[in-house]
Amino acid sequence: MNKPSLREQTDAQIEKTRQANPEFMESVDDIIASARKFKTGAGAVSVGRMAPQFTLPDARGKLISLKELRAKGPLVVTFYRGGWCPYCNLQLRALQAELPEIRNLGAELVAISPQKPDESLSQTEKTSLDFHVLSDQDARVASEYGVAWNVPERLLAHMRDDRKLDLESINDGNGNILPIPATFVLDRQGSVVWSFVEVDYRQRAEPGDIIKVLEKLSLAERHD
Repeated sequence: MNKPSLREQTDAQIEKTRQANPEFMESVDDIIASARKFKTGAGAVSVGRMAPQFTLPDARGKLISLKELRAKGPLVVTFYRGGWCPYCNLQLRALQAELPEIRNLGAELVAISPQKPDESLSQTEKTSLDFHVLSDQDARVASEYGVAWNVPERLLAHMRDDRKLDLESINDGNGNILPIPATFVLDRQGSVVWSFVEVDYRQRAEPGDIIKVLEKLSLAERHD
């Protein structure tokens, strides 16, 4: 039996939440539709442009740079909201499952969220994820990549009142700006060759699509 795709898993999570809280999910649908109408995310780094440089701390406080990450080949850069987000956790686990193939194709993977370093991963996650997870507390890097979103009050109220999440504490001062779920594939030179940017936080880049892009890059390099 084939394992479900990430899209199938996130669709199942959406349906689960919709069954539990239909009024809230209807309001999320309205917010997403409004955000799309105003083209939220249209300013993201586009294919063909050089990816902005960054240096950010990992979960243990060690500074990691983009230059260091792509020193050996292509790089997959993914932005996510935080460890409190069930869709993000599905995504990170799906990427971890594909990490051997990503590395087999000569690439590396990094995930970036606004959570402060000592809370960006649980202890279990620290031992189960074998790729860098970096902390962009003020969403500066997310802004430079064009994927920082000033979250509508309706969603903030849900996180604060229903989920009991204190984003200001979790993100060490940043209580209302989160990244749009976005994934960029960079080539060896640091140019964006593929991207997935989606204001609907319930949708994520499919790992299989990322693998296909990396396969094309690997094939092109072998023919150079």
